[in-house]
Amino acid sequence: MRQLTLAIPRAAVRGTSLGVIFMALFGTLWAGIGIGGLQGWGSTGLVIAAVLIGMLLLSGGISLFAASKRLSEPAEFDTHRWKRVWIWFGMIFTIEGVAIGVASAICTATNHFNLLFPIMAIIVGVHFIPLAPLFRTKSHYVTGTLQTLLAIVTLLFVPEHATLGGHPVIAWWLVVGFGSALILWATGVKVWLIGRRWMITR
Repeated sequence: MRQLTLAIPRAAVRGTSLGVIFMALFGTLWAGIGIGGLQGWGSTGLVIAAVLIGMLLLSGGISLFAASKRLSEPAEFDTHRWKRVWIWFGMIFTIEGVAIGVASAICTATNHFNLLFPIMAIIVGVHFIPLAPLFRTKSHYVTGTLQTLLAIVTLLFVPEHATLGGHPVIAWWLVVGFGSALILWATGVKVWLIGRRWMITR
């Protein structure tokens, strides 16, 4: 049991917990975009549900981070590798933010603001692809592919506006928002389960 404990770096568990926290927060933000697409129709219950799901996942990430304090770094722990990982993560996150900012400026300037969230979903989806090998998490390939395809399929086959229960909605926001939220929340649960398994079997 002692050898198994040493095989699990504290930094790996903390990185996993931060991933869960990110998925909780950004998943909830995407749910907010989907709720915005409803244009006020039936949004109260959905807001409560989204916040509860986000808080539940957030608490899971925080508890995992707290539990990681019981771990120590193994003697063979590669400090330099993890420093490089966080540097590259910062660069990827910055590029993603800049790309979203540029997309927002262009969509606003050309009076096509409704395009922003599908384009944003593509940018977010693409940013998961380099994160997969960086954090050695294959599920990020699935997350990135699903979110990118969701946005592309929405733009190609879903009308920009639609009627739901006799109420006008922005279909692009609705589909991309709730779809992205489910993808990110599911990824957060997957990553949390990995972290919990590490802690249980340590």
